[in-house]
Amino acid sequence: MSLDVTSRAFALEDIPVEYTGDGRNISPPLDWSRGPQATRSYALIMDDPDGPRGRWVHWVVWNLHDSALAADIARQPHVDTAGGRLCQGRNSFGRFGYAGPCPPAGTHRYFFKVYALDRELDLGPDTTRQNLLDAMEGHVLDQGELMVTYSHARAMAARYMDRGADVRVARPVRH
Repeated sequence: MSLDVTSRAFALEDIPVEYTGDGRNISPPLDWSRGPQATRSYALIMDDPDGPRGRWVHWVVWNLHDSALAADIARQPHVDTAGGRLCQGRNSFGRFGYAGPCPPAGTHRYFFKVYALDRELDLGPDTTRQNLLDAMEGHVLDQGELMVTYSHARAMAARYMDRGADVRVARPVRH
């Protein structure tokens, strides 16, 4: 993996609340280094391998033509951007586009995986992660990933601390 995937929105490895189900639930801005000269498009998959029922897919995107993605991409199958028209498939929620982290419990890891491809892909709007992986087989020139984490408890504690709230820990009652 040699594509360097980054986001100016992430400090350290925690995804800010704004990009989660606890916040505005908008897609984060992403940047990655350019693929090899033969690169014709990029694809992106964001998933959570720590889901209670296994891998949970948050975003499936293909036919990206630029090495950057702006924040707040519309949740529809085809989106016109400054870099051209991109395509989005269905996430594990059954919806098009981005669905931010909202883990049921604990801290989960979220991987933004970017693939440099030697061609554009001709896929329909009901494309899933597995459909995309199958279509990319034999066409991946390079790839890279960014891993971030999210926890409801940690995010909520940070929110209270940012507001200067007096956060107290409940102590067991002794009789």
